[in-house]
Amino acid sequence: MGSQMSERPWSRCRSALHKIIFEADTPAGKAFDVALIWSVILSVTTVVLESVGSIRASYVDVLHALEWFFTIMFTIEYVLRLLCVQRPLAYATSFFGLVDLLAVIPTYVSFFVPGSQYLLSIRILRLLRTFRIFKLTEYLSEATVIRTALLASRRKISVFLFAVMTVVVIIGSAMYAIEGEENGFSDIPTSIYWAIVTMTTVGYGDISPQTALGKALASIVMIIGYSMLAVPTGIVTVEISQASRRGINTQACVACGAEGHDLDAVHCKYCGVRL
Repeated sequence: MGSQMSERPWSRCRSALHKIIFEADTPAGKAFDVALIWSVILSVTTVVLESVGSIRASYVDVLHALEWFFTIMFTIEYVLRLLCVQRPLAYATSFFGLVDLLAVIPTYVSFFVPGSQYLLSIRILRLLRTFRIFKLTEYLSEATVIRTALLASRRKISVFLFAVMTVVVIIGSAMYAIEGEENGFSDIPTSIYWAIVTMTTVGYGDISPQTALGKALASIVMIIGYSMLAVPTGIVTVEISQASRRGINTQACVACGAEGHDLDAVHCKYCGVRL
């Protein structure tokens, strides 16, 4: 009986925290999210300014203090997010959970790997919550469609990329045999690098074939590159057309914090808890 009485205040506290941190339907929740967005913008701006040598030399102490201030604040916020969901591990391994974790790790890692704090710019991914916060459901819906299409086409694209890598290795080896070290193709990995650059139509120009046969092969690779670029585009386009036509709401699951549920969803599609 006593344990049940002690659990009720914590349940109410966790429910209140969840409404503030994960939902934007209340004034407190929207204010929290707006403050979080500004904090993300300011923290990323701090990281960008710190990379400028002249600014860093003049304001290094201020920039370091701001960096640690935002890191500690985001760390506390991350812990609170884990505490107010029923399944912390499910949220921690979700997309936003991983982004929240990566938003604080670089500062701590910088003790051991200097310069890693510049990876804090990943915090800008947290601005994706803007669509939910300001009820831009049409944008959130489109973002969900793209994500669903990419997930649905990942196997096809993986097979396609494997086929491309196979072709690239063959072409790189052939170019190494044709041109050789005297023409800049010093080894097969370098030749594979040239094949990738050429096939993707980037064309850095740091290595180029000199023989007639090499130029003929390069021409074929360029044509193959143009045709290959259309394949993943077609795959994703088909999946996008199939993933559209569904609306979503902005409610977050109380158990795992997942978002992007259908408008008529009763249970979370990731953990099964009732919404």
